[in-house]
Amino acid sequence: QLQLVESGGGLVQPGGSLRLSCAASGFTLVYYAIGWFRQAPGKEREGVSCISSGGSTSYADSVKGRFTISRDNSKNTVYLQMNRLKPEDTAVYYCAAIWGSRFVCGSNWYLSVFGSWGQGTQVTVSS
Repeated sequence: QLQLVESGGGLVQPGGSLRLSCAASGFTLVYYAIGWFRQAPGKEREGVSCISSGGSTSYADSVKGRFTISRDNSKNTVYLQMNRLKPEDTAVYYCAAIWGSRFVCGSNWYLSVFGSWGQGTQVTVSS
């Protein structure tokens, strides 16, 4: 069974940092692109960042320069390093996968059909 599990969320003050992890089980991430999404209460889900199997990345404008996505295929895990967090970053963060070594994290990557969604991890930025 293909499964993704997010972890690393929590409560942090504005300006603080968190590192989210997205660990895969039941399959290897090598040939998958991984997307991070988030959904705040009362808002639509939005794409935050994407990393392809080849390592190309994409970021939402709202997080560029603050968030960094990376992958460690040896650990079957993708990370989202979040720095200089703002209250508006508060949301449940999800990771999901899309198969294909040719998938490129272009500007509209979040419109593609991702699967194997994790259960999400809550990030709360508040003083």
